[in-house]
Amino acid sequence: MSHSHGHKGTLKVIVVRGKKLKDEDAIGKSDPYVELWIKKDYKQRTTTKKGTVNPEWNETFTFNVDGDHHLYLKVLDDDVVSDDKIGEAKVDLKQVYDSHYLSTDVKLPALLGLTNHGFIQLVLEFAAH
Repeated sequence: MSHSHGHKGTLKVIVVRGKKLKDEDAIGKSDPYVELWIKKDYKQRTTTKKGTVNPEWNETFTFNVDGDHHLYLKVLDDDVVSDDKIGEAKVDLKQVYDSHYLSTDVKLPALLGLTNHGFIQLVLEFAAH
């Protein structure tokens, strides 16, 4: 029988900023925003920051967690036609559960993993219920 470690509580995620975000297709600046989710059926997103590769968001999101292991994030370029993906990543929540706090730069790997498409700075706080 496999039980998840009963980490039940509230996860607060602060999307602080993006650094050196790179869109494969775009020439010049992007209009980036971040989508976040723990379970696919409940996605949250930041506002769009116009014309920058170093956006400052400082936006806070709250998720209820129950034994979940990862926070997923996808960074997109807000485009009229279709939103191009800048990058995506996942954050292992173990450290947050252990110390209740994590400040981290999440790397957005490129497809081949040799370079990256920038970083998203996150602050995560966990409060057990």
